[in-house]
Amino acid sequence: MPNQNKIQNPETPVAKTPQMNDRDFINDMLTTEKYFCNSLSVALHEMSNQALYQDIFSISKENQEMQRELYNLMFEKGWYGLEKAQTDSLSQSYQQFSGYKSQFPYGSNIQ
Repeated sequence: MPNQNKIQNPETPVAKTPQMNDRDFINDMLTTEKYFCNSLSVALHEMSNQALYQDIFSISKENQEMQRELYNLMFEKGWYGLEKAQTDSLSQSYQQFSGYKSQFPYGSNIQ
């Protein structure tokens, strides 16, 4: 019986061999893109040269688009699944974090 809390497409079969298969290669690329996204984000926050900032910002945008494409491909092939959020869990998290908005300088204006 399938897990009812899992959101996932039927898995596209791949060869189970010691050699890397399509799933392994795409997963490796996705992991690398995620690492680059995080690294570029830190670089952008700490960059003072405007021209360099613009170049890295452009590269970062391309990187995020590539990460999304790889994620979508893996999800489409059933190689990436998500856990469904439970309604009560969402409500609890919303209540917990909505109280924080009063701590922000413009908290009273946030809906």
